[in-house]
Amino acid sequence: MSVPLEMAVVEIAAPGGPEQLKLGARPVPRPGDEEVLVRVAAAGVNRPDVMQRQGRYPPPPGASDLPGLEIAGEIVALGAKVSTLSIGDQVTALLPGGGYAAYAVAAAPLCLPVPTGISMVEAAAIPETFFTVWTNLFDRGRCQAGDTVLIHGGTSGIGTTAIQLASAWGARAFATAGSDAKARACERLGAVRGINYHTEDFVEVLRSVTDGRGVDVILDMVAGSYVARNLDIAALEGRIVVISLLGGARAEVNFGLVLSKRLTITGSTLRARTVAQKAAVAAAVRENVWPLLAAGRVRPVIHATFPLAEAGAAHRLMETSNHIGKIVLTI
Repeated sequence: MSVPLEMAVVEIAAPGGPEQLKLGARPVPRPGDEEVLVRVAAAGVNRPDVMQRQGRYPPPPGASDLPGLEIAGEIVALGAKVSTLSIGDQVTALLPGGGYAAYAVAAAPLCLPVPTGISMVEAAAIPETFFTVWTNLFDRGRCQAGDTVLIHGGTSGIGTTAIQLASAWGARAFATAGSDAKARACERLGAVRGINYHTEDFVEVLRSVTDGRGVDVILDMVAGSYVARNLDIAALEGRIVVISLLGGARAEVNFGLVLSKRLTITGSTLRARTVAQKAAVAAAVRENVWPLLAAGRVRPVIHATFPLAEAGAAHRLMETSNHIGKIVLTI
């Protein structure tokens, strides 16, 4: 399969606003022994990309300096030790960086086949969000059938994924969102109740609908001022999983509630983990989530697509928080 020597990419010219995303050209990378080269059809846009552009989230050592943590496309070259994949395979892949490009190198264990019935645009919206939700909501949060789950940021890419997976798992999902329209969108995705955080207090709403019991699992991308309220509404043996710090990294914690309710407070990031650690997540997602995708029980929610050259416009939209679901670049 013919591969050009040079490719189009989106580079971060300097830390700053969306205007710092510039279209450029670079040599097509070569895959290492346990990697593959993918001709990228589409690349997901995520909050970590925005943070990297702002200079607040540098790529891990050895990773591409280009933004982009998830792609879908066709394998066009194999590393010397890759035996589980073939040239021509259509895959979606989790990357440590480098997705905003016409070609990208991906670790072979982090490539999964595009699920049946899923488009390339949809497939590009899967790895970062679905891997993140699985490892946090299910591994760390131990979500199970019958649990009551609170998902903050319900209309984000993470939120729309978490609502669907929690509901498919037999949990009762509740979600916070920034408007009545977004709250209703959460309900259409399977949430029992969407809560407009501008006009409603999620602690009061959940205390009412759970008869004072509270919630078993909280998936929190806000932190900051939400920490005390999460502790307040957590049920006995509740699990609070922090995955982002949109509301700030610091908060005052009432450890009396942690002790009396026997709470677990945990959290994680995904990008800096080793390939082996992320491969374990990929294997679990393929086993547990791929059948749900193939059956149409869950699906990536796509809000908008932009051509690669308009990555800056995609970032501007993400920073407005006016989207519901994922934003995807097409190549």
